[in-house]
Amino acid sequence: MASKEKVTSRVVGVIGGSGLYQMEGLEKLREIQVRTPFGRPSDVYIKGMLEGTELIFLPRHGRGHRWLPTEVNFRANIFGMKKLGVEKIISVSAVGSLREEIAPGHVVIPDQFIDRTTQRPNTFFGKGIVAHVSLADPVCPVLSESLARAAAHEGAQVHSKGTYVCMEGPQFSTRAESFLYRSWGADVIGMTNLQEARLAREAEICFATLALATDYDCWNQAEGDVEIGAVLAILKQNVALAQRTIRGALRYLPAERSCVCSVSLKEAIITERAKIPKKVRNDLKPIVGKYL
Repeated sequence: MASKEKVTSRVVGVIGGSGLYQMEGLEKLREIQVRTPFGRPSDVYIKGMLEGTELIFLPRHGRGHRWLPTEVNFRANIFGMKKLGVEKIISVSAVGSLREEIAPGHVVIPDQFIDRTTQRPNTFFGKGIVAHVSLADPVCPVLSESLARAAAHEGAQVHSKGTYVCMEGPQFSTRAESFLYRSWGADVIGMTNLQEARLAREAEICFATLALATDYDCWNQAEGDVEIGAVLAILKQNVALAQRTIRGALRYLPAERSCVCSVSLKEAIITERAKIPKKVRNDLKPIVGKYL
């Protein structure tokens, strides 16, 4: 039976992507249900201790992989992390490679995103409150560096920068789209991480992606077209690497945050305070309370 509670201590959140549905090595496990103004998160949150750090894990697609990328309730997922006191989120994502030098099995720590989605809410704001946060640099450099160091320590081939194209899915790219994304200078393609990055920035949560290349996108005809069977085979290898990398990254993270992520809303709310509806104030209190 899942317990319902609110955690206020400093913790790290991990969002597991395809193949990563649980975190090995977590101690003192508890399941936590969280209610949000945006509906139900993908699943219950799993709270535990790892490397002396309090960690909250959530499988993005639900246990058993039940939700399409478009069906994932990104707002509820990130809002739940905020309510649970999470200050840093590591988002694990399976991606296709758009570059020859990024081979299946390699790790990419993207520092930029391109949005190709069309059907997803991607802000906490609206309904009487307006805020415009900066996404010029959409990931936390400190958290990203910790992931890159940890992955390299595990012997992975690491690409510490890259542009992630976030497509709607669930189908893979057409060949014309794949060539288009390469012409834009993009490096990998996935279906989930951009909404998480946007919402984490609004919630003043540090965010970084651990992107695990499972295949070459269909531009690379010499390697054959994307097939889910081959993707799943690489996924099994990548999951073990992701588990070890996350454990290692926790050792590199500084205790205090000095990045801009923690104050991204400071000047972003432009609505006159007296005009913000009471219900909206209450609903968004975990995010905007300190500024209202």
